[in-house]
Amino acid sequence: MAASSADKVLTAVSRVGLGLGGLAVLPSFCLFDVDGGQRAVVLNMLTGVEDKVRGEGTHFKVPWLLQPKLYDIRLRPKLIQTTTGTKDLQTITIHVRMLFRPDVAGLPTIHTTLGEDYDERVIPSIANEVMKATIAQYNAEQLLTQREHVSQEIREAIVHRARQFNILMDDVSITHLTYGKEFARAIEEKQVAEQDAERQKFIVAASEQERQATVIRSEGEAEAAKMISEALKEHGSGLIEVRRIDAAKDIAEALSKSPNVMYLPNGQQMLLNVGGGGGQRTQA
Repeated sequence: MAASSADKVLTAVSRVGLGLGGLAVLPSFCLFDVDGGQRAVVLNMLTGVEDKVRGEGTHFKVPWLLQPKLYDIRLRPKLIQTTTGTKDLQTITIHVRMLFRPDVAGLPTIHTTLGEDYDERVIPSIANEVMKATIAQYNAEQLLTQREHVSQEIREAIVHRARQFNILMDDVSITHLTYGKEFARAIEEKQVAEQDAERQKFIVAASEQERQATVIRSEGEAEAAKMISEALKEHGSGLIEVRRIDAAKDIAEALSKSPNVMYLPNGQQMLLNVGGGGGQRTQA
């Protein structure tokens, strides 16, 4: 009797243990979690991909029948580099940086037509196509002077093309624009030529100003000579004497300030020993 009771107890305990173990394993098979910044697309093995997209949280699934696939819906960067030719056959290298994310409502279509690596399948191809088609419409010089307009045109074209694949572009910008060595050398030579031309313009303008100043000076001297001639005709030689007196005053004032000038009083005799010795003796 005691052995039979012990067997029953062990059997009950084993059943309870198996039941608890089954309950512990059940959530891993029947539940799945969707983290923040993610969305889940569920594949029904009987009907295909469901149109309903699961958001953040814990969701129920039937083992084998429902298979969830997680997608990241946060912004991600993508850098595309391509080398192409301009309208004037110059070779340039352009780098475009894009911030993209999938359209949540279009995740079932993305999963059905493109797969989880949709960004690698779509973005490089459409970006290269748009950049080459846009750059081919401009000359190399226009890409420098109209860079903002070119960037906007590339942005609008890429956004439009990506939306056709349920991909949203939040930002598209040109980060680098590199020209070939020949074009860079041509730009440098052009800048030097423009600087030389500006320098020549300045020299010509300065010469013109000097010529005008000479003409004005000559006209002024001629007018002054004319006025002096008229004054001489009207007042005789008095004006010349006045000018002579003024000139003499100026000369006297300049000589008075010079330390190397000595004045001798008029009408007086002064003996200056300029010879440094006695005079000659009379011979007998």
